[in-house]
Amino acid sequence: MRRRENIRNIAIIAHVDHGKTTLVDAMLWQSGLFRENQSVAERMMDSMDLEREKGITIMAKNTAVNYRDVRINIVDTPGHADFGSEVERTLTLVDGVLLLVDAAEGPLPQTRFVLKKALEAGLPPIVVINKIDRSDARPVEVLDEVYDLFIDLDASEDQLDFPVLYTNARTGAATLDLKDAAQTLEPLFETILTTVPAPAFDPAMGLQFRAAMLDWDDYVGRLIIGRIVNGRVRQADRVAVVHRDGTVEPAKVTVLYGYEGLKRTEIEEASAGDLVAIAGIDAIEIGETVADLESPVALPLIQIDEPTVSMLFSSNISPFAGKEGRFVTSTQLRERLWKERRINVGIRVEETDSPDTFRVSGRGELQLAILIEMMRREGFEMEVGKPEIITHEEQGRTLEPMEHLVVDIPEEHIGSVTQKVGPRRGLMTKMVNHGTGRVRLEYRIPSRGLIGYRTEFLTDTRGTGLLNHLFDGWDEWQGDIAHRQSGALVADRGGRTTAYAIDHLQERGLMFVSPGETVYEGQIVGENSRDTDMDVNIAKEKKLTNMRASTSDEGVKLTPPRIMNLEQSLEWIREDELLEVTPKSLRLRKRALGGRRRF
Repeated sequence: MRRRENIRNIAIIAHVDHGKTTLVDAMLWQSGLFRENQSVAERMMDSMDLEREKGITIMAKNTAVNYRDVRINIVDTPGHADFGSEVERTLTLVDGVLLLVDAAEGPLPQTRFVLKKALEAGLPPIVVINKIDRSDARPVEVLDEVYDLFIDLDASEDQLDFPVLYTNARTGAATLDLKDAAQTLEPLFETILTTVPAPAFDPAMGLQFRAAMLDWDDYVGRLIIGRIVNGRVRQADRVAVVHRDGTVEPAKVTVLYGYEGLKRTEIEEASAGDLVAIAGIDAIEIGETVADLESPVALPLIQIDEPTVSMLFSSNISPFAGKEGRFVTSTQLRERLWKERRINVGIRVEETDSPDTFRVSGRGELQLAILIEMMRREGFEMEVGKPEIITHEEQGRTLEPMEHLVVDIPEEHIGSVTQKVGPRRGLMTKMVNHGTGRVRLEYRIPSRGLIGYRTEFLTDTRGTGLLNHLFDGWDEWQGDIAHRQSGALVADRGGRTTAYAIDHLQERGLMFVSPGETVYEGQIVGENSRDTDMDVNIAKEKKLTNMRASTSDEGVKLTPPRIMNLEQSLEWIREDELLEVTPKSLRLRKRALGGRRRF
């Protein structure tokens, strides 16, 4: 095997919000990629609007910087377990990983998830303890926790002998020793060159390129992004595509792209070790191989973890259908979901008995919510049902997915959290008190026990708690778990809501609508304080009388309605309810709109 010494391929892995995208920003700046006065967006690797709004990385992306005549290809990976399929694919592109850990929070569940995948792939790690400028930073203790995590994950002796750097990604400074003042990221670049091996290849092999990511360009069409493992490829080359089932299909490379900073640039040829994008090959799925036309040899397929949550997507058939969206038919919905299935291997789409309803399965609630939000912004209208857990049958037993739940909360909220997690079949496995006023609790809990809990958790901890969870295998069915304790207030007729009606209904529960909104029969307009559903007339108007008392026209005082976002709405609904999603609105409704059909 030979090596290309002028290339290094590395992935940055970390938990959500530990600063990996900010660190990539600093690396791009210090590599001399931009002019001093150039205007560049903060967190430039987060190219999607949703990523900027939520502050998380959803899609894996790659960039390249040059340092001392060596090209360093950097892949920015998602830190959330729901987007784990992205992580599994990107680790096939690289030869080493840079593990980023917050100097105060330490390793969290998603850190464990991505690191486990990297160690299984045999990649050498570099540990970077970030945010050392935080007032509550505890880098020495966090390093001990990182060692414990590596040992817990059965890391080899070579993997345990990792270099450690301390950084402040926001200012772009790194140091190998806390006693030395950090100035630039030069120690980090040097460590990457010495720790990450150069890409190895077999000179006797023909072309081997695995499709790891898919993209789209309006000019050249579908793009396949991946790493050339062996051989070389040029523009206009005739190649072979080896499919999952072993069949071979000829194809042609029309355009070849390389990466320079944040830009994709057209190149004439690329060889083993390069990360490239190829245009012109339509009939290929993620994980399949582009090989030499004369003697095609396939690379091992990428193994993706099974989905654990499913939801029903159907075309919008409410009375307000077609008023706000551009794509409303079941054919358009089907085409969009099939397109997502081809690009995102973490999503599974299946037909159902109904021609306008599709079952979409994914890693978690957040992944499906992101898909719904993306489709909504593209102009789609749809109705989605309650997230359901996918179960397995094995030797006559029903198995359900379990989660490793970690909550980090102030000490005074321990009672309220344990009181809520208990009925959800959560079993406490560990409790750690660092003596800083905050406590970390760890549970093993069924995945369905977490549906609808995040909002309650934030309310119980006054927004000060951190909740993270990670898929933790399959176990026997844990028994029934009570869902929402309250019923729904359902509009018994269509019309425009009035302040007079809302004023009289406020004592019944919490309202979801304001005066002046148009509603339809069967739409959920509030949460009942009791556990049963109640039909209400929310469009009732005040009748005028000939004799008016002096107090009859006093202004009504209304409590502001509860406005729920997409994730909160999905957590709230029951089996007999749907969420109507349009580009402008989120409406909760009953499956059967007419009152007589519901009772």
